This record gives sequence, C-alpha cells and structure tokens, in this order.
Amino acid sequence: MYEHLKDRQIVCLDMRSFYASCAATIEGLDVMNVPIAIIGDKARKGGIVLAASPALKEQFGVQTGMRLFEIPDDPAIHLIEPKMGFYIDVSMEIIRLLNCYVPKEAIHVYSIDESFIDLSGTERLWGPVDETVRRIQDDLEAQFQLPSACGIGPNMLLAKLALDIEAKKTGIARWTYQDIPAKLWPVAPLRRMWGIGSRTEKTLNDMGLYSVGDLAHASLERLEKKFGVMGNQLYYHAHGIDLSDMGAQLIEGQESYGKGQILFRDYIRREDVLTVILEICEDIAKRAREAGSAGRTVHLSVGYSKQAVGGGFSRSRSMSEATNDTMKIYQMCMELLDEFHNGQPVRRLSVSLANLEEEHSMQLSLFDEDKWRMRQLGGVIDSLRNKYGSTAVLRAVSYTEAGTAVDRAKLIGGHKK
Repeated sequence: MYEHLKDRQIVCLDMRSFYASCAATIEGLDVMNVPIAIIGDKARKGGIVLAASPALKEQFGVQTGMRLFEIPDDPAIHLIEPKMGFYIDVSMEIIRLLNCYVPKEAIHVYSIDESFIDLSGTERLWGPVDETVRRIQDDLEAQFQLPSACGIGPNMLLAKLALDIEAKKTGIARWTYQDIPAKLWPVAPLRRMWGIGSRTEKTLNDMGLYSVGDLAHASLERLEKKFGVMGNQLYYHAHGIDLSDMGAQLIEGQESYGKGQILFRDYIRREDVLTVILEICEDIAKRAREAGSAGRTVHLSVGYSKQAVGGGFSRSRSMSEATNDTMKIYQMCMELLDEFHNGQPVRRLSVSLANLEEEHSMQLSLFDEDKWRMRQLGGVIDSLRNKYGSTAVLRAVSYTEAGTAVDRAKLIGGHKK
C-alpha cells in the first residue's frame, strides 16, 4: 500500500501554550512551572480562559475554555489578559526564523501557533532532519524563550498526528508508515483523530466503528456510500495516507464559512438576538463573496445562559440555490430562531454557511433585478470595508445597545489588542 508513496520529511511545529508562553516572557515567569491563565476579560466573571499553562492544568485542573469563576482563588495563579497584537508579532518572527532554514514555499502557517515545514532535501544543508528539528527548537527557546513540540512524518497528516498524539507529551516524535498499526490504529475515541469531529464520530460509531483501526479495516465501498468523497479520505487517512500538497486543505468536503460569538451579557429580546445574528451573517457572507463561493445550507447554533437552564439548540436548513447574500442567510437564520428558540436568555450564537459551490454557478436571472442589485451592493460594501476598515459601513442596528460590531472592531480575533 505504501511502496509508491513519497517519503517526505514534513514537520508539524506547535508552540506549546503559546499565549501563556508569550505572557510568561513579558512577565519574566517560567511557563512550564508557574500556573498562568490567559483570560479574555478579567473584569467579567464569565471571562473565558484562552490559554492555560501546563502547571495550571496539572496543579489546578484548569483547561482552555473554562470560565474565570471556575479558576480557584489561589495567589499562586497569575491571571493575565491577552495582548493579541504582541502574539501576532511573535508569530511573524517565528516564521522569519523558520525561513532561515527553508524557503517560504516550504512553510505552511496552519494557525497563530502551529506551522508545517517541509524539510525534504535539506539534509545536505543542515544534516539529519531530526537534528535540524532540535536545532529549530533550540533557536526558538534561545531567541523567544518559547517551548515547542514537533511531529515528523512522511506527509502532513502523519506529522500532525505524531504531534497531537505523541510529541505534545515528549517534545518530539517521528512517525513512519510502519508505525501505523502500533501507534495510529489503537487511537480511540475517533474524535482524537485529526479531521474527525463529534458528528462524524457518532455516525462512525453507529456503523460499529470505534477506533482508527476499526476505520482502517472497514469496507471502503461502505464508507464512500455513507460519506461520499469524505469516506474515501477517512479510509486512507486511517492508513496514514495523505497525498495533499503543502498547505492544501487536508479534509475536503467539510469546508464552510462560520463564525461564533459569546455575548457579553444575556440577550432576552428577539430583536437583540437578531441584531447579533445579522452582524455575524454580514461577516460570513463577506468571506464567502471574497472567496468566490456561495452556499446552500445555513446552520444556526444558539446557546442559552447558564443562569437560566443552559442548553440550547443547533439546527440547519438548505435552500434551493446557493447564495452569499447577507440578507438571504439572515432570513434563514431568522426562520430557524423563530422555530426553535424557546424564549430562554441567549449567551452564545454561531452561524455557518456550508454545502458550498463556486459563485459563478449561482443562477442569476437577467430579469431578477433585486438579485443583481444585492450582489453588486455586497461587492461595493466589501470594497469599502477592506479599504477603510470594518466599521466604514455598518447597518443601523449595529449602533443600537444590542449591537456588537463597533466594539468588536477594536479587538483582534475577538480579544484585546
């Protein structure tokens, strides 16, 4: 199965506890031994833990995603607000360091704290790949005082799996095709496998598949019948096979445009909830238009306030034709909200546009003047926002008490600069 595959030298680099590590550098703390929590907003008891240092996780059980009020009141714990501008600057400097070892074409930035590096063919310059990886880690420690972990594999998938499953504990790990039966197949539950979310896991469980080994030995025909092209990918990924080029999308068929938001307070009135939903729809429609995409399926998730009953709902609905029109996406969200919202106070909202196709496939009748006008209007607004900033053109509702777009424009990634 593997004899004709390229044996590349792909590295997946992860900056361990990146936000906490950057904050520790500023404060002169040891991120590996001092309990540090990066809090989105310390003034709010419900402020989210954006990052937790290893010591905080081990000593106090605090995990990313928890709330400020869930952190023990202990003087040993350092609570620090994020400095997103600084984190982005550090991330850019890290990429410049990697560029000293390989050309920029051999670097794929996966996120602010994770990158893929293709070290294939660098042995004549830097020596054995494992030694080069250790040298890069030493450079990161010396220049930035930042710890890192690296997974090495013959493709992007195995490098990522080596990182997530082994290297985050050991610092560095190399996986080969020969390691797959012993290291990959025992992995369970299936959501631990990169690219498998909770919904896909449930479907696979319903098919009697509970580990990556089960998936690898399942019928390819059965998987393709159930998942389409994604079934083919699941099967071959379970065997560690990934033919994607550096920077390509690893899991096809899953792309969507989405955005979620945790509200600063409980939203009770329908009009207030719809104001934020409209702002979110503006964002995802703009991203879809700029990518030349349109979608048929709109998904709305609503989380209720824990002060009430908690819970919420998540529903989707498809349209007869694809769209990237803000108001059409919003109209679908409004229908879902009116149908499934039980009146409880809302604290979380997310919207996504899926089932994508290329924009030029959209049916635009020459006699449908409204559709043409809305398409042109969307393009003009996008251009103005790109040139003058996200608040250059806003809907009137964004200036109401319920609106969040003005305040969020002052943030980076939803957090303080």
